[in-house]
Amino acid sequence: MSFGLYGRRMIKSDETEVTVENVVAILNKALPYHWENRSEIQYLWYYYRGLQPILNREKQVRPEICNKIVENRANEIVSFKSGYLMGEPLQYVSRGNGDNLSDAINQLNEFVFAEEKPAKDKELADWFHICGTSFRMVLPDEDVGEDDDSPFEIYTLDPRNTFVVYNNGLGNKPLLGVKYVVDDNGIVHYSCYSDHEYFEIVESHIIKAEPHILGDIPIIEYPLNIARIGAFELVIPLLDAINLTDSNRQDGVEQFIQALMLFHNVDISSDDYEKLREEGAIKFRDIDPQLKAEVSYLTSTLNQGETQTLVDHMYQTVLTICGMPNRNGGTSTSDTGSAVIMRDGWSAAEARAKDSELMFKKSERIFLKLILNICKTLKGMDLKVCNIEIRFTRRNYENILQKAQVLDLMLKNSKIHPRLAFEHCGLFVDSDLAYTLSAEYAEEQEKKAQELLEKQNTEKEDETDDSNTDKGNGAAGGNAAQARQQSGSAD
Repeated sequence: MSFGLYGRRMIKSDETEVTVENVVAILNKALPYHWENRSEIQYLWYYYRGLQPILNREKQVRPEICNKIVENRANEIVSFKSGYLMGEPLQYVSRGNGDNLSDAINQLNEFVFAEEKPAKDKELADWFHICGTSFRMVLPDEDVGEDDDSPFEIYTLDPRNTFVVYNNGLGNKPLLGVKYVVDDNGIVHYSCYSDHEYFEIVESHIIKAEPHILGDIPIIEYPLNIARIGAFELVIPLLDAINLTDSNRQDGVEQFIQALMLFHNVDISSDDYEKLREEGAIKFRDIDPQLKAEVSYLTSTLNQGETQTLVDHMYQTVLTICGMPNRNGGTSTSDTGSAVIMRDGWSAAEARAKDSELMFKKSERIFLKLILNICKTLKGMDLKVCNIEIRFTRRNYENILQKAQVLDLMLKNSKIHPRLAFEHCGLFVDSDLAYTLSAEYAEEQEKKAQELLEKQNTEKEDETDDSNTDKGNGAAGGNAAQARQQSGSAD
């Protein structure tokens, strides 16, 4: 590496408010720190794509055999981390019990689904696992009559062309959000957002300044951790060492096959050597009985077993530092589900994912504040951030039998409210929605059962009435016959 990588810098300013008078000064002071971050992000981006230092390898001895093998573990780390964290969409669920609240949150979920937010969350995860930070922007929908009916637009910004300036005081409140583009003439156009104004700056001149009603800075930073260190950044020396070892192993194989020839006590000319290479044979004799002639290959094989042990050690160290599961699949007498999770490192992966969740939720609440303000203005939605809980749906079906048993036991306990059973069994992503649907279903089934019971009772009553009617008709017929018999006797 040409420079050390220790995370991205948090850009700060002593200013407490952004105005037309000081916005250019704030921008110019922040840019040098951003350029440093940008160069490191660019390096990490190329590293993730496979452009790694081993490709610049030079070999002094036998330079014609110089393999350059990239074992791209950085891509593996980022792909696993992003897929494990964002493999399933985030869900917004209610923190209250009101029906109106649930309806509003369901509408909010429809809005973000219409904006393809799950895919954009995945883009954020890729960026902050690569370079330690990522940025999102939200703006009101330009086309209100769009088919998706979502009142806002969500954008994932390139961290190489985006940054946020924070106040240097207590809490490090965001002060200015900046994104920029370079036109065909090489001129940089900066778009700067404060919490209430928008500035467009070109060559240190403000060419546009206008207020906005978003209520906050529409550019939100999503850091992976407080140091803004990427997922594979700490293990880059180990990844470079693995690449070098693999390249040297391949060199060793080729050098063994293309071994140098040793002529001991054999005098051979260049022409004879060329004939040897073409015909594959040579005839020679001992110069002296005391000086035995010998032709052999000069070889020294690499111990592949010891080399593989070294590679395995480095790879296991990478997995441990990055908090990734072991793929070797070792066996044990206690291969239960929980034992495998603990032994193979899945518990460490889950712990790292939960750590990332906390940082993500912090930024996500700022994002929610913005979109709720837009929804209130354009759609009349009355919803607050404190009413919303952000839930990750990762690994929801693990130990599903045990969770179902817990739910069944809690529902049978008359001292536990059914809503608490749905919330704490861990079986449902949106426990509030699951409880509402289940309550409606139970009420519907109870109503059907009641209707069926009433129908059966009505049928029984009808059968009883018909039976009584038949008995009454039989008695009347008997009396008439008896009367006719008496009349005949009289005659």
